[in-house]
Amino acid sequence: MIKKLFATVFFLGFVTLATAQTADTVAAKVNADTIPKANPKQEAFKPKIKKEPTYHPDSTHSPSLAVKRSLFIPGWGQLYNKKGAWWKIPAIYAGLGALGYSIVDSHKNYQMFLALTRIKNTGKPLEDFKPGDRYYAESQKYATEVERYASVNATQLQEAASNYQRNFQISILSVLLVWGVQTVEAYIEAKFISSYTVDDNLSFKISPALINQPMYAATSMGSYIPGLKVTFAL
Repeated sequence: MIKKLFATVFFLGFVTLATAQTADTVAAKVNADTIPKANPKQEAFKPKIKKEPTYHPDSTHSPSLAVKRSLFIPGWGQLYNKKGAWWKIPAIYAGLGALGYSIVDSHKNYQMFLALTRIKNTGKPLEDFKPGDRYYAESQKYATEVERYASVNATQLQEAASNYQRNFQISILSVLLVWGVQTVEAYIEAKFISSYTVDDNLSFKISPALINQPMYAATSMGSYIPGLKVTFAL
């Protein structure tokens, strides 16, 4: 009898232990099944980490050095800045060359018409000038021009000389102006290079937008009108 009772208690204890282990195993399996697994599609649509823009400041570029070079030799500052030097330098020297030719030509014609005016004011024909006479050298140097402008009076010759003198002066001032402008341009360009950084991730974006109208321009359709928004990322 005692053996039967002991066997019965042992059997019930074993069943209880087995049931408890099965319940724990099922619970663990349920918990494992309820844990959300990573979806490959969701992994694919993860937002990409934006690369930080790289800046390239040129802190060694000196605006004062660009100015000094441009003052010493026109175009040297533009060559130092490098930006647009391929067309700026030829343009500078083309302008200076044209002005230089104008200076030489205006001065030459001024001297000629001034001498013709003086010869005309003497009232003597060209063949009457003798060595030692006043303006004799001029009469021999400009003998061809004296005959060419024989029908032109002294007043007209004086006006022509004044015009060439004015052109001569204007040409000199223009040379100084071009020299100064190219120096200022070299300084401004160098200042932009040394003071601003440039991002290597330049972008341009156009998107639709609504533009808010002033109150006096608002209509019954609303105070907003459609438009385009242009965004530059530098």
